[in-house]
Amino acid sequence: MTIPVIQSVGFCVNYSSQGDWAFEFALDLARRKGLQLNVFHFLSDPYEEYEAAPSELSEEERTQRTVAMERKMRLYYDDRLGEYLDVGFRLCEDNEWVELHRCLTKQEFQLLVLAYPRTGATFGKKALEQFADGFVCPVILVGPDSPHQLRLNSPAQMQAYRLGLDQAQCAPLASLDKEHMAQTS
Repeated sequence: MTIPVIQSVGFCVNYSSQGDWAFEFALDLARRKGLQLNVFHFLSDPYEEYEAAPSELSEEERTQRTVAMERKMRLYYDDRLGEYLDVGFRLCEDNEWVELHRCLTKQEFQLLVLAYPRTGATFGKKALEQFADGFVCPVILVGPDSPHQLRLNSPAQMQAYRLGLDQAQCAPLASLDKEHMAQTS
């Protein structure tokens, strides 16, 4: 089986403790492995369970909103980057599934890191675990209880050794189903 080479890491913005943990994980991985880090911010938060009713904004209001979001993203992450310069920022306008696949085909990332805010969290109107499990490239979820909790989809499990991940911190996404069942019984 051919395992693709990872040259860049994608990270989706999430302004939470778990989002900070996921960003630090992605940045540390990029530094250690000499990878580019690409930070993606969506106009509509993919972690929101329900999409707000679209409001009619003028072109000027839409532009101001977009500029404000990009500024917030850059200010928020610039300090955390320190001296690390191999980073790109992208404001994504389409839905997360389409946009992330587009970025993947343009080779803007080969590994995706997402915050895992809580069991049952959503991403792109799907259960986050389901989104990650169904995504075609390696996906690592960070959290929800510790920055050292890593959940890997199948492609990420195949890359774990090459990425130098601590096996004690890694668990397959399939184990989430068992944990969730144990917590709810």
